[in-house]
Amino acid sequence: MVGLLGSFHCIGMCGPIALALPKSNSIVTTRLLYNFGRVITYSILGLLFGLLGSRLEMFGLQRIISISLGVLIILVVITPPAYRMKLSNALGLYRLVGLLKSYFGRMFRMHSMSSMLVLGMLNGLLPCGFVYIGITGAIAVGDALNGMLFMTMFGLGTIPVMLGTSLISGVINLNFRQRLRRLLPALSIVLAAIFIMRGLNLGIPYLSPKLENKQATQEVICH
Repeated sequence: MVGLLGSFHCIGMCGPIALALPKSNSIVTTRLLYNFGRVITYSILGLLFGLLGSRLEMFGLQRIISISLGVLIILVVITPPAYRMKLSNALGLYRLVGLLKSYFGRMFRMHSMSSMLVLGMLNGLLPCGFVYIGITGAIAVGDALNGMLFMTMFGLGTIPVMLGTSLISGVINLNFRQRLRRLLPALSIVLAAIFIMRGLNLGIPYLSPKLENKQATQEVICH
């Protein structure tokens, strides 16, 4: 659901790239390769950040991390766009975008199946607020494999809208997209609330289950 709803927001950044993909006789295949390239990158990110979450969980920090991530999402949502832009600039995100654009140009000129896959993988590295929310989820699950699966499902959720955008120009009504984008901050707040509730250890199945500290123990067997 995060990937599906977030993909309407991502059309603003990734839509022009998807529409500019080279036309060919196998247009569906090339678009699928492009989109699955994004899913590959998201899955790798999920694996890495899920591993980070598992390391933090070993030290009994999973509750603190979950609450902190929820609070961070809320702070990002309520921060004025001008300040978010300044923060992005300070973190070097615009420099990253400039570097990725140079690679985009090389892949566009190749007009091959493999270049479409690489284009998608590069696209997955573009700064995106909803990708960051997905990453927070991968950290919160506290497991490398589940983090990878979380981000894989996130990526698959973005495919319907992004594939439709690349195949049919104007498939999504602009007014509908703008209305939905207004709901995205509310979705972010809901996700933040889920992270916070999860960290509060309320004992609610699935929503806020009891979290046990996973600390390395050694069993001593005496005969």
